[in-house]
Amino acid sequence: MTTRTAGARDDRLRDSEEPHMDRNDLRIGDAEREQTMAALREHFAEGRLTHEELDERVDRTLAAKTARDLAGITADLPGPGHHAPAPQPGMDDWRTAMHAHRRQMQEMRHAHRDLRRQWSHQHSWRRHRGPHPIVPLLFVAMMAGLFFGGFGIFKVLLVVWVVAVVVSMARRRRRHRR
Repeated sequence: MTTRTAGARDDRLRDSEEPHMDRNDLRIGDAEREQTMAALREHFAEGRLTHEELDERVDRTLAAKTARDLAGITADLPGPGHHAPAPQPGMDDWRTAMHAHRRQMQEMRHAHRDLRRQWSHQHSWRRHRGPHPIVPLLFVAMMAGLFFGGFGIFKVLLVVWVVAVVVSMARRRRRHRR
């Protein structure tokens, strides 16, 4: 290969390379088109677009080839719309994001713990398990009535005890559903 040919190839490569390509001129894929169409359907549902405008913009979205084309379709609508894709993060960005994520998760854990403590202090009555205290007392009175008072008092206390058990179970079930 001669030096003249190698030099000509270098000149062609230099001429075809652009120093900086705008991110809006990058080609888009189906995911970006689908995202823009979903935003357009949302704007239609909120009454910002007529049916004809929606059809026209969906057609333009399907024909769009670059991010700039998509940005033009949603430029006059409120909201994030479709903007240029974010630059690819570097390793330092990843570390920063991971540290921020860990801090956020730790804050959420602490907030959750504080809410649980606050809730348990406010609703300490909900920790009570078992029947209402009157039910065992009625049972003891019923047994005492059976042994010392005859069969008549036993029947009355049995009915009262059964009613108390049913009411206690109904209240517990209602609390459990909340």
